[in-house]
Amino acid sequence: MDTQTLYSLGTILTFAGMLIIIVATDAQILLSKSRKTGKVKGGGAITIEPIPIVFGTDKEFLRTVMLLSIVLTALLIMVIMMLHFLSK
Repeated sequence: MDTQTLYSLGTILTFAGMLIIIVATDAQILLSKSRKTGKVKGGGAITIEPIPIVFGTDKEFLRTVMLLSIVLTALLIMVIMMLHFLSK
């Protein structure tokens, strides 16, 4: 892959990620207003490769975010290794 393609792919993925965050936040706000329960669960993960730092409001959500961050870290490592071996 040339640098222009990688730059374009990175830009597209960055904007797609921001769009997903905005849509998910709006959906959560709309759903919490319609149910009127007053409970909102949330959390996230900050990944300083290869170590994920996970935070959240309940144990079930923490488990889900931790599993997702481990899977994504493994996928990232596999992609990096594939790109490394294909570039030779």
